Amino acid sequence: MNEKDLTLVEHIDEIRKRLMIIVVFFVIAVIGSFFIAEPLIHFLQYSEEAKSLTLNAFTITDPIMIYLKVILFVAFLLTSPVILYQLWGFVSPGLYEPERKATLSYIPFTFLLFVAGIMFSYKVLFPYVIHFMIILSEDLGINQVIGINDYFNFLFQITIPFGIIFQLPIVLLFLTRLGIITPMLMVKVRKYAYFVLFIIAAFITPPDIISHLIVTVPLFALYELSVMVSRIGYKKYLKSDEIRQREEHQSLVDEANRRRNENLPPE
Repeated sequence: MNEKDLTLVEHIDEIRKRLMIIVVFFVIAVIGSFFIAEPLIHFLQYSEEAKSLTLNAFTITDPIMIYLKVILFVAFLLTSPVILYQLWGFVSPGLYEPERKATLSYIPFTFLLFVAGIMFSYKVLFPYVIHFMIILSEDLGINQVIGINDYFNFLFQITIPFGIIFQLPIVLLFLTRLGIITPMLMVKVRKYAYFVLFIIAAFITPPDIISHLIVTVPLFALYELSVMVSRIGYKKYLKSDEIRQREEHQSLVDEANRRRNENLPPE
């Protein structure tokens, strides 16, 4: 059924069905995450990045809170391809066939880029930030007593934003394929985009130049990668738009011929 043929009630019913599918997969992922959470918590506690820290529980509920946070995070990560597919399934009837195929192929890359952003932050930025904080505490004569709940909250706060930021190439490619933006526009506004990325990097890094560069340089590289990828997407958009215009023109010609053959007045 075409998107424009659906009534409001049918739209709501379709949303309900897709949300039910997401909920079912999320519940299954939560059950599976119970078996993953404990070894993952142990890994994050005793990994190379955290070996210099002594983690403490300051409240009775800290262990269970950490356990639940890790379970929910892993479950969301495992369910994210299903969420993206259901979102695609809802909007795809309103897209042309080339756009449907293109946007469907973005789903695995979106997942992989999210994981890549988290891994980059955890392996590159997170150890440097931990080291910076320890050195700063020693210089100020502060004895750090780190709560395990605070440690995991900080870990999520510094890694998850990078997973989101790493979606930049996919988002810009998607907008290019829809014809909303062009590579020429991205090149034209490059200096403004760099400034915005520079500000974002300042918000998610400690106040020192090294950590800022660790974040800023990859963000700039991501933007340049987005420009290169969007050029490919823009060529495909122009090609599909040309085919679409030919089909619409042919449809008008066929309709005019049909009316002429049936001796009907032109529209």
